[in-house]
Amino acid sequence: MTRPPGPEPRSRPPRDPYGLGPVTGYIGPVVAVVALLVIAIVTIGLMNGQLPLVRSTGNGNEPGSNATAAPSNVVIAPPEAKFPGSIVYAKAGNIWIQTGTNVRQLTNGGNDSMPTFSADGAWVWFIRVQQSHAKFPSSGTGHPTWYDLATPLLMRVKSDGSADPQKLLTGSYHKGSWTWFYWIRQPTPSPDGKTIALISDGPNPIGADPVLQLYNIASKSMTRPRVSESLHLGHQDPAWRPDGRVLLYVRNGRQLLRGAPQIYQYNVKTKTGTALTGPGYLAPSYSPDGKFIAATKTDAFGSNIAILDGTGKEVLLVTNDAHSFSPAWSPAGNAIAFLHLQGTLVDLRMATLDASSGEWIVTKVTDLTEVSGLDGASRPSWYIPPAELPAAPAGSAPAGSEAASTAP
Repeated sequence: MTRPPGPEPRSRPPRDPYGLGPVTGYIGPVVAVVALLVIAIVTIGLMNGQLPLVRSTGNGNEPGSNATAAPSNVVIAPPEAKFPGSIVYAKAGNIWIQTGTNVRQLTNGGNDSMPTFSADGAWVWFIRVQQSHAKFPSSGTGHPTWYDLATPLLMRVKSDGSADPQKLLTGSYHKGSWTWFYWIRQPTPSPDGKTIALISDGPNPIGADPVLQLYNIASKSMTRPRVSESLHLGHQDPAWRPDGRVLLYVRNGRQLLRGAPQIYQYNVKTKTGTALTGPGYLAPSYSPDGKFIAATKTDAFGSNIAILDGTGKEVLLVTNDAHSFSPAWSPAGNAIAFLHLQGTLVDLRMATLDASSGEWIVTKVTDLTEVSGLDGASRPSWYIPPAELPAAPAGSAPAGSEAASTAP
């Protein structure tokens, strides 16, 4: 990027908790694995183990190990990619919607990520990054210094592509004549469509951490729930329960050099946050009946998809490849879509579930994309029109389980 006019050299931003500068996003102690991941934004999920690390056997014969990614304007959906409804995800800075083997590009600016369907499927909320140059006082000298800014914008677009994207909120921050920005990440609309849960250090980012916030669409204001954080590492991965009474989020933590993320639940009525799991779980996604949670489980070997009951107890390990993360539960209840890393490429897979025996089992795993190089920092989101849903959610609690949610 060309340096703006002026004699001042660029330097490290005055507010940069991870020591990387404004463009790169969150990151933790395992920055060395970044070279293995072909993604646009590095999140704190690297530290937490959300984006898995591939161990090479050295023989070059692993499936996909020598595969070449599809061009940036192409997503490859294999013939077996059949599922109800649509799944939205990001690739190469654009938002894409896939319905079975049909894939269409929803945005084309090259600066978009983190898409999520609204509850009625009419909108896709996402983050757009606006590149600019501005001056801000240096933390070292206090003198104005030129910086490259990547200011996030909270956006939404009609899921059918019938209108241009709308901007709802900008992360631009002004202090006198100086300009900076604050983070806006992972927008997650509430079931009633009135509130967007997101991760932000706004509206004043100086000395603040990226934490859970609630954006009121009508008043255009953000509020911070009074929930705790650990070591100024902030939060991530908001996820609403389908009834809107509970909001899950991840409190980032650390144990020595390894991340220790925990899923917490925020009670909307009492405005309190309590731990749901111990360390090692993140990226939660509720089943449509609100009784189960799909999550990324991390350990020293990588990450997998797990199913938890309403008390946070693990009831099924869906994958065991150490390369799977960011689940999205089907609104029909009988499948989980998730991201999977093969070699250096991120693709989308689907695990088909069955609970007729009284316990969850995986009956099949299907590739929904191949060598497509999706954005590993953007969670997929799944929508199915009501007319295509089963009469009773297929994700109902297995008989005799302890799956009932303990949250009111």
